[in-house]
Amino acid sequence: MSEVSPAETPWLRRATIDLGAYRSNVARLRELVAPAELMAVVKADGYGHGATHVAAAAVAAGVTWLGSLSLENAHELRASGIGPEIAVFAWQFAASETFERAVAEKIDLGLSSVAQLDAVARAVEAIAEAAAPDATEGRSVEPARVHLNVDTGLHRDGVLQNDWDAVVTRAVELAGRGILELRGVYSHLAEASDDEDTDSALLLSESIERAHELGARFELRHLTASSAGMERPELRLDMVRMGSNTYGIPVTDGVSASDRGLTPVMTLQARVSRVKRVAAGTGVSYDYTFVAPKDTTLALVPVGYADGISRRAQHGVTIALNGKRYPIVGRVAMDQFLIDVGDDEVSVGDEVTLFGSGSQNELTVGEWADLIGTIGEEVCCSIGARVPRVYV
Repeated sequence: MSEVSPAETPWLRRATIDLGAYRSNVARLRELVAPAELMAVVKADGYGHGATHVAAAAVAAGVTWLGSLSLENAHELRASGIGPEIAVFAWQFAASETFERAVAEKIDLGLSSVAQLDAVARAVEAIAEAAAPDATEGRSVEPARVHLNVDTGLHRDGVLQNDWDAVVTRAVELAGRGILELRGVYSHLAEASDDEDTDSALLLSESIERAHELGARFELRHLTASSAGMERPELRLDMVRMGSNTYGIPVTDGVSASDRGLTPVMTLQARVSRVKRVAAGTGVSYDYTFVAPKDTTLALVPVGYADGISRRAQHGVTIALNGKRYPIVGRVAMDQFLIDVGDDEVSVGDEVTLFGSGSQNELTVGEWADLIGTIGEEVCCSIGARVPRVYV
């Protein structure tokens, strides 16, 4: 993804990332979930906002836990200056992952199998041997930071109940040898219904009790993410993993970001690149799915589905221009779409806002998502790399 200075010109399209709004959201959410910790999730390049930028902003707002998903993202955060005093949590790995770099960089690892535990143990031992190749005993070992993942019904990663005893037993053995540190135990809710989430929470609790019987002790328990973290305070446990809310993306049907006291962080804009006056009966864009019912003015907006603008946006999405809203007409193309501005005065170079905070009569990302039948997270994550991010 490219980045530009706010003062750089000219520009056709840009996504402005309001780091002040992000910090404010994080501060509010930390206060809301307290005394539980808040993990700021910055996977998928910070939901399209720029992982290293928002991670630094999260740390500035007092966060000490970051969720990266992958080791690639975790290493990027460490390389950006996020030191080991900030926990970086990763939980999606290649089958052949060797974990040496992750252990050396003190990445917290969410593990779901004996095979993963053994791979981490080999990494720890390899690091110790490399540090003291001539030692035959008594090597100093820096333990890996491990969280055990319980499958409580989402059925993605996580340990099934039939395998739980074997995984815990192996983890306890490795912890006893100083190979790993059992930092946490966790799961993820399916959020299919309150009753099913309650059942999942109970299964996690039972799994923890069984782990205690097998000799395991965990520093942290974490279960909820953005939705349940807001709606189910009794399930927050020791830490809540939040992504969507930190970016001001609403996660509850019928609830806006402002209802939560949050501000959308991304504002997507473009400049009008062409203006045309057309006669009644003129077909517009591919397949002529729109035909002008009367003489009108069309403004060309230079973003399209290659930039993450869904083709479904022609059905009901309106774009803010000079304080007013105008509909998308005709097919959204790879690189551009058209809006119908009627008889209003519009010029090449005028700024249009696709979505933002809502403060200038533009759609918010949640409203945009509702209109195209998806969720705000998908909208932000879809904004392509050729849209420069501007950080303010």
